[in-house]
Amino acid sequence: MDIAKYIEHTLLKPGATEADIKKLIDEAFEYKFFGVCINPNFVKCARKYIDENKEKGDVKLVSVVNFPLGTNSMDTTLVQVHEAINEGADEIDTVINISAIKMGDYKRVSDEIKTTKNVCGKHNLKVILEVDLLTRDEIKKACLNCITAGADFVKTSTGFLKNGLGATKENIRLMSETVSRRGLGVKASGGIRTRVQAIDLIEAGADRLGTSSGVAIVKY
Repeated sequence: MDIAKYIEHTLLKPGATEADIKKLIDEAFEYKFFGVCINPNFVKCARKYIDENKEKGDVKLVSVVNFPLGTNSMDTTLVQVHEAINEGADEIDTVINISAIKMGDYKRVSDEIKTTKNVCGKHNLKVILEVDLLTRDEIKKACLNCITAGADFVKTSTGFLKNGLGATKENIRLMSETVSRRGLGVKASGGIRTRVQAIDLIEAGADRLGTSSGVAIVKY
């Protein structure tokens, strides 16, 4: 199995430096990962570095908005999306409105995803569900909202929950069974550290893997 093509090599730690981002991109080139996933403040320099080294291969640039809590105002999120895309992001990962899900306000959930996708346009929008905070029924309903709102992917986790399980085979299977027939992809993220985990998640239905352990996964 060519695991590398599934991996979004991820660095979202607040203390990351420009040198760290360039190293991340170099590793993505070397191991032929699908892309890198970084915070918005580094999108501009990452775009420049990827373009300057395009002879090394094709590395997609993914960034995050409304991250990691999903509590931004809609206006703030849209500004973040505009800025990330204008500075060179290929894809956007956004956190779903978890509070609205807990209140049963699925119309608001759907409306916010649809509005965000309208700004993303041709750029893939992945919606992070933060599954450790949701019941199975809420996960399924959130996935259905992502379908009707026009999202391109559903994603398990931010990776920022201290006691979260992150991506599990059970949740990936549930999400995949809900969205795959409607053409949406599934991104597994949160706690993916080994090759065995990666293979299990792909076999359960993951189309992408968001992980900071990409090099270890493909080397060992």
